[in-house]
Amino acid sequence: MATSANFTPSTEPLRPATPTELTPTPPQTLRTQPSAMLQVPGQGLDGTTDPSRPTTPSGSGNASHAPSLRGALYPHTQVVFTDADFNQPPPLNYSLRTRKKAIFWFWTLIILDCVFMPIGLYFGMWYGLTRDQLSANAVFSISTALLGTVSIVEYFIRFIRLWRKNSNCRVIGAQRHYLDWFHWNLSVGWFFVMIELIVGTCPHNPPIRLLAMPAPTMCFAIGCELLLVDLLRYMKVPAPCRISSLPMGAPLRPGIYAYVEDICAVDGSGGTEFRQRLNLRYQASKEFREMLHRLTLFWGFGAVTIAAVCAAIIFTIQRDAAYVVGWTVPFIWAGVWTAITIPWVQRSLKHEYEQWTEAKWKA
Repeated sequence: MATSANFTPSTEPLRPATPTELTPTPPQTLRTQPSAMLQVPGQGLDGTTDPSRPTTPSGSGNASHAPSLRGALYPHTQVVFTDADFNQPPPLNYSLRTRKKAIFWFWTLIILDCVFMPIGLYFGMWYGLTRDQLSANAVFSISTALLGTVSIVEYFIRFIRLWRKNSNCRVIGAQRHYLDWFHWNLSVGWFFVMIELIVGTCPHNPPIRLLAMPAPTMCFAIGCELLLVDLLRYMKVPAPCRISSLPMGAPLRPGIYAYVEDICAVDGSGGTEFRQRLNLRYQASKEFREMLHRLTLFWGFGAVTIAAVCAAIIFTIQRDAAYVVGWTVPFIWAGVWTAITIPWVQRSLKHEYEQWTEAKWKA
């Protein structure tokens, strides 16, 4: 989205905006009320959980705007929202259009690393000139050792960005050792993938079907986590642990919320500022909350379904074809789901603005 004049990035603690700091507006709309502040439900001024402060689930009720949003002293980029009248949804100040080249190169490397490399190495060494000199165990030991190089490098780049002192993309109100929710889910997913690869390459005759399962396994883990979080949210269960900027004990948000927050803030270089803007947008807009809920179901059920379909195919068809299916179909599915999601989100955001304007007019 385009940068809005209603947001003023600052490194100072959040405070009410004075009239001289406000963007010039017509006399009839200028207010001297305190500006809307950024607050994560359940947190006190120091970013820790405040049990004495009542919290209201942001996804409940029929109100379009969340109740009063009070400030908190979060490092390192503070955002002051000066549109006290909420004439438009609080902007995210984030766009994929300016990041097209980075996104293209990143996913090109991922596809080469996680699709073409395992398939190319398998068929090249298994049926190529080196087949007489290499055992089946050696073929898969080499291919799995080289697998995921780009993903592992990106994993440690994320770790450094979150861990370093004065990180500009750290989770709101969390210590540096927490990292973020997406990083922990990525770690758990990689743990199970590594078990499959290690167990699959140990035997003298490796089980090729098992070595075709890492990508479906990752889809299954992510899909189950998304659906579980959304189910707990529907049952009004408070957060059992910190989920990125959402502290333990706060009302849960749709499962995909933390993924959007973490990926855009760290991998997309939106920083802590994006985390704060996303939090305000979520609390202010009922339409935005409903969109994230629908996206959670769309990606959660899709990921679990594609994982189950791939597993059924892998363990029934010829093993060479099974290996190709395991390393291609999940990525094709992700591409199709992304192609559906982008225009869907664009239409939803457009509708959100239209509904917002109509509601303000009626008021």
